[in-house]
Amino acid sequence: MHKKNITTCYYRLKLRYGNLLPIAMGCFSLFLVFLYGLFIYMHVEGWSFLDSFYQVVITLSTVGFTETHELSETGRLLTSTLILLGVGTFAYLVGTFTQFLVEGKIQDMWGRRKVQKIINKLQDHFIVCGYGRIGNVVVREIKGDGLPVVVIDNDPGRVEELKSKQVLVIEGDATSDEVLLAAGLDQAKGLIACLNQVAENVYVTLTARQINSDIYIVARADKEGSVQKLMMAGADKALTPHMIGGTRMAQMVLRPTVTDFLELAHQGEELQMEEIFIQKGSTLVGKDLIASEIRPRFNLIIIAIRKTPERMIFNPTPQEVLEEGDVLVGIGRHENFERLERCAKGEEP
Repeated sequence: MHKKNITTCYYRLKLRYGNLLPIAMGCFSLFLVFLYGLFIYMHVEGWSFLDSFYQVVITLSTVGFTETHELSETGRLLTSTLILLGVGTFAYLVGTFTQFLVEGKIQDMWGRRKVQKIINKLQDHFIVCGYGRIGNVVVREIKGDGLPVVVIDNDPGRVEELKSKQVLVIEGDATSDEVLLAAGLDQAKGLIACLNQVAENVYVTLTARQINSDIYIVARADKEGSVQKLMMAGADKALTPHMIGGTRMAQMVLRPTVTDFLELAHQGEELQMEEIFIQKGSTLVGKDLIASEIRPRFNLIIIAIRKTPERMIFNPTPQEVLEEGDVLVGIGRHENFERLERCAKGEEP
């Protein structure tokens, strides 16, 4: 766990201060040149450290002072190489810093640092990989529910669009470990892989599952054959957009009233369909639906109870006993769900 935290911290620092790497390399090169100068005067010429240090400073700064001591022919030759190395390194450093200023990388770096600070504080948020047509809808839905979301995309235009919408975004490759960690993958609740290429979604799914074994992953497939690959890679759900769209259109024709009802519940205008997780210590544990008084106390209708990932009870009877770990699926108003959620956590509703 400690090693994992160190790796996460390293990746986040690299992403945050990556623009400073060329400048850091220039400074390190200048330091090596300085050590080379000390070696010339202390070991080749036999001077003291102070005399050698002074000679290196006046040589690299090209101020034109006379030598501290008379130089041998070897010393003059090596001093010439020192001057060339110093001038070249200094020119590289100045050029890199100038480019850093001209391209606005300072502002970009501080912007990334600000975003990273916010992301580091997030808990149980959602990560969306890819902000195409599907990713756009996914982000809109998550934001519409008032939940935190972080987007990963490598398109500068999309990144700027997200920034203008006040959406947390990281510009980078979603298949990269360091980018996923910078998005807070180790603390996220769910990840949606909706990149254009199935191979990329498979890789994202594999990486995410290795880093966070508890995260809920939904991945986009391009055809039915890809669904199984994504599930084997670790996705909890794998969907194809054309199948979802086709099924939805068919239901609109076959069951228009039911579809309108579900659409109303989905939009959450008058009522909402929500799921509530019953935690340890909740007063609901051990009670049946009648004794829990969910309907009279919270004015909610429970339409299903998920006992395990494989077992779902639809239209549960009033005698159905609630247990720790159950997930209640209900219909009602948002404020009533908030009260029930507090009760399910063991808090006062």
